[in-house]
Amino acid sequence: MKNRPKVLVSWSTGKDAAYALWLLLQRDDVEVAGLLTTVRDPAPTVTMHEVGLDLLKAQAEATGLPLRILRLPWPCPNEQYARIMGEAMEEVRAEGIETIAFGDLFLEDVRRYREESLARVGMRASFPLWGRPTAELVREMLASGLRARIACVDTRKLPASFAGRELDDALLAELPEGVDPCGENGELHSFVWDGPMFRHPIPIEVKGVVQDGDFARAELGRR
Repeated sequence: MKNRPKVLVSWSTGKDAAYALWLLLQRDDVEVAGLLTTVRDPAPTVTMHEVGLDLLKAQAEATGLPLRILRLPWPCPNEQYARIMGEAMEEVRAEGIETIAFGDLFLEDVRRYREESLARVGMRASFPLWGRPTAELVREMLASGLRARIACVDTRKLPASFAGRELDDALLAELPEGVDPCGENGELHSFVWDGPMFRHPIPIEVKGVVQDGDFARAELGRR
């Protein structure tokens, strides 16, 4: 049997990355080689989602896939980010991995940046969810068995009370007009604790909600 091309999934801990992983796992023309996550230093939390390393590693263990953590200083200027990421992709490429899969949905500038950055080191970007209507997509995720809590909300777009809530039909019905159901414009970020991409659920609890500038972040922990 011909070797399948290897793909690394850009892993944010959220629903889009998790569902992209699930779609890739169902394909027989690619091999998912692992997960790639960027975290902030010196307090290591997943970029934007602000999830701790313990929960990130619990997710990786539940998928049964290797986890590659890329640590970024914070703040991290664009030039420094590009250099660190470029060096990491050179290492990934040397291991025979030619494609990075992302959970992006429709932001053309983000897609173009990823494609151009990877092309510089001879790699490709894949977007399994690209162009899907987000209102339909998020309900497809829930129907698959994916379970998630809202890890972070931009309070300029959503009330802080959404942070920590379960992503479900009731929450979707309460989203204000103009808010993307998948939060693709940065309105919200999620943490997946169960779903078909996992071998077992990750019991979590919300220990509180903290305000951080314009963002409300749920303090998520193992239960």
